[in-house]
Amino acid sequence: MTAKLTIGTVAGEPGADAVLDARRFNRHTFWCGQSGSGKTYALGVVLEQLLLETDLPMVIFDPNADYVRLSEPRVDADPADASRLTDRDIRVFRSSAGVGQPLRVRYLDLSSSSKAALLQLDPIADAEEYNVLLRADVRRDAFDEDTVVDRLRTSSDPGEVRLSYRMENLEVLEWSLWSRGSGSVVDEIDRRPRATVMDLGGFSHPSESKVAALAVLEHLWERREERRPLLIVIDEAHNVCSPAPETDVERALTRQLVQIAAEGRKFGLWLLLSTQRPGKIHPNVLSQCDNLGLMRINSPRDLTELAEVFGFVGDDLIQQASGFPQGRALFAGGFISAPSVIEMGRRLTEEAGGDVMVPISGMEGEQA
Repeated sequence: MTAKLTIGTVAGEPGADAVLDARRFNRHTFWCGQSGSGKTYALGVVLEQLLLETDLPMVIFDPNADYVRLSEPRVDADPADASRLTDRDIRVFRSSAGVGQPLRVRYLDLSSSSKAALLQLDPIADAEEYNVLLRADVRRDAFDEDTVVDRLRTSSDPGEVRLSYRMENLEVLEWSLWSRGSGSVVDEIDRRPRATVMDLGGFSHPSESKVAALAVLEHLWERREERRPLLIVIDEAHNVCSPAPETDVERALTRQLVQIAAEGRKFGLWLLLSTQRPGKIHPNVLSQCDNLGLMRINSPRDLTELAEVFGFVGDDLIQQASGFPQGRALFAGGFISAPSVIEMGRRLTEEAGGDVMVPISGMEGEQA
């Protein structure tokens, strides 16, 4: 394997390869670009190169099912690269229809605080119910998703009865997310395939995707002392580490990401966060990122914020991003020798997402 990832060409220098240093993905990376900049496509280029040229496992939080075809080479892909890529162990877990295993986690694997967040329990205001939850965690064998409501409902303990009503009214135990005795995606991640793609966008309840992410991140943090390297790729990262989380589950997710951002590097847990605007990411996460991938952004406020966070790049260079055409990106940080503007190369694999085209009479099937 090589430490060099060829991701395109240097802008203005035809034939000059643009290369990232794969070894420097042991730092957190921030990837940013507004809608239409080519951010998702370009990120795919980098992920493909990491799959081809390193042994670094990755888990991809994929809210729009953009990377579920990461193992499918395009018909015009280089045959040698296509063959190498198809040999990689890439596993896809789906919340929506399509090829792959169902995305499931175990309710019982969530921490007590995360279960409380899921059930909207306050340890003081809902002290009795919260205590029931803590005691139920001690007796894991008696806490089954399919029977717990009936068992608590018939209890002589008022706190257990109230908790049963809460569970039933919130309908959280009816979610399709729960494994109900079968395997969990965390079991597969523990086996460290080269890539685990989690399609998060197809759940019925909006909190299911966040709880799935929380279950995985908690599990990785709980086992951090194993120091098994893993790149955690989070597309649309504002969904999991907002600066202003609104629900208990969102607050739990943000706390976990802040902790991983601050301390995860020494345990081999490295983040790659992708979003449209830096202001949508919690500042305690953004400030821990040492690598930058920046595509077109028109907002002066966003560009100013990026210049402040990534002061080593230079304001003039960052300001150029407002005029980037689709597919052009600025890379800076430890994973490149010097801040560079790059024309991204072509994808090797099929992009599952993409824009829906406007139907135009006489042009069916054509794209602009």
